[in-house]
Amino acid sequence: MPNYIRTHTAGATYFFTVTLRDRGARYLVDHVADLRACMADVKKRHPFEIDAMVVLPEHIHALWTLPTEDGDFSRRWMLLKQAFTRRLQAGGVLDRDAAEERRKGQRSLWQDRFWEHQIRDDDDFARHVDYIHFNPVKHGWVMRARDWPYSSLHRYVREKRLPADWGISAAIEEHFGE
Repeated sequence: MPNYIRTHTAGATYFFTVTLRDRGARYLVDHVADLRACMADVKKRHPFEIDAMVVLPEHIHALWTLPTEDGDFSRRWMLLKQAFTRRLQAGGVLDRDAAEERRKGQRSLWQDRFWEHQIRDDDDFARHVDYIHFNPVKHGWVMRARDWPYSSLHRYVREKRLPADWGISAAIEEHFGE
């Protein structure tokens, strides 16, 4: 098994991509209230700031800033994944035998790993915020970023950090000119 090297820098800001194993699933948006409740519980026990976030049907992009004395983002993601899975099992959405299947090397709700990138500077931060907020447009879920309900873009607009018309898809299908 590969030995993944992660920095775990206390107080740092990180970009994450966390994905469900089934890329066709809709658990995250269909049960977004459960996801939010699990996130709030993890944040209460292991604080961090959510700088930007988007929840899509089968994956999450997030920008988190960790406390100055703590760099353990892996524990936070593990706890969130476990809590959300248990909550869906308790609600009858997922089969309770999923944990046993996982021990046998079979399926689980989440992909085993996640993507993480430590933010280097203000430009890197801004690029990742834009990436997060534009992701529903990129994946074809909406034509305008503001139309996706599960995005921190709405907070950015309320706080006047971004204009309400930010992130409109303007793809041109035809070739014009020469």
